[in-house]
Amino acid sequence: MSAPPKSRGEPVTAKSQLIEWIAEGNKPKSDWRIGTEHEKFVYDLKSLRRVSYDAPNGIGALLKGLTRYGWEAIDENGKTIALAQNGESITLEPGGQFELSGAPLRTIHETCREVGEHLKQVKEVSQELGIGVLGMGFDPKWSRADISWMPKGRYKIMGDYMPKVGKLGLDMMLRTCTVQVNLDFSTEADMVKKFRTSLALQPIATALFADSPFLEGKPSGFLSYRSHIWTDTDPDRCGILPFVFEEGMSFERYVDYMLDVPMYFVYRDGKYIDASGQSFRDFLKGKLPALPGEIPTTGDWADHMTTAFPEVRLKRFLEMRGADGGPWERLCALPALWVGLLYDQTALDAAWDLVKDWTIAEHEQLRRDVPRLALNTPFRGGTVRDVALEVLKIARAGLQKRGAADLGGMDESGFLNPLQIIADTGKTSAELKLDLYHGKWGGSVDPVFKEFAY
Repeated sequence: MSAPPKSRGEPVTAKSQLIEWIAEGNKPKSDWRIGTEHEKFVYDLKSLRRVSYDAPNGIGALLKGLTRYGWEAIDENGKTIALAQNGESITLEPGGQFELSGAPLRTIHETCREVGEHLKQVKEVSQELGIGVLGMGFDPKWSRADISWMPKGRYKIMGDYMPKVGKLGLDMMLRTCTVQVNLDFSTEADMVKKFRTSLALQPIATALFADSPFLEGKPSGFLSYRSHIWTDTDPDRCGILPFVFEEGMSFERYVDYMLDVPMYFVYRDGKYIDASGQSFRDFLKGKLPALPGEIPTTGDWADHMTTAFPEVRLKRFLEMRGADGGPWERLCALPALWVGLLYDQTALDAAWDLVKDWTIAEHEQLRRDVPRLALNTPFRGGTVRDVALEVLKIARAGLQKRGAADLGGMDESGFLNPLQIIADTGKTSAELKLDLYHGKWGGSVDPVFKEFAY
């Protein structure tokens, strides 16, 4: 989630401006980039508790420590809540989940170097503070009540609103971590094909990346509890978006969807104004109760676009949102998977051919069952594992055809190897952790903080 915006943009007087705002994301293939984001939990090494913002070894101290590497502090109400440098940013999720939003890069090789440098910096500062950093999809040990909120105005508004519309929204805010990748499109038609293909395949990514089997120290019954949480967060802004697969899908159709997503807030003069549940359509007419007589700016629209949470989200690029957070190697595997599938036309055509006849009922079944069963989910006479193996084959061919080599001459397809092992063995990280829990960990999740820390 973003830091406070610096510019509010131009006044919006017509829906056509909102459509054009998204369409300005169209880029020639030569300008396509890869933007990777990943979140992780920060905890005290002695108590294993998640750290607060203000603790001597808390999130504020970690942000301050990172400024030694040239990061510029971004403040809100006198507290540093984000860092920025060279197209990258470090931001905070509501419970202090620490997120790197990477720069737009050309290759997965560059992405992996960026990830490695970030984790090196975080680890150096963390060791001085006596804190650790863990990559998983859901906090394995602590309850909502054990977790402190970060000092960001938008989170207070969202936190007050979430319980009104779903049972698990606060868990989403406080106890989940993800890795996602942001990818470009060339035209509206290209966006539609990529949106449909990636939305259909998000459950496959969820299965491959499943790494959240615990809830407050015990097995939850899910392999991706993080993914399950999104099914009861807010029905107005989450889900599989059936309209994406319908005739007539377009930039305008997505704008219509976003206009019907209830608002959270409006940002004015350094403050977040509560507009929760209000209508952006009313805002366009100057009839927003939170700001009577005012019309929105393109900055308000950009903010609003960040408040829908489907498995794939459209802004001026497409965000792949289905994966649990995890270890270093899978932070590079996630962009490799989607770049392989979406950035080579032959691969995109093959991936679309794989999913184009899936029904809405099948999409819904996958969305419902994969968080619990992951690769073992039954599907069309086989399992999701069968689909995952085919998807990885297509992605690998796409990366090989891209031919983006490192200094040693290796292409990007090697970044898929951690996922290939999972698909070949049929054993997700969640299942491996459950085996440890029932075996050598002796029914405790505490060892995860040591054995799987960055």
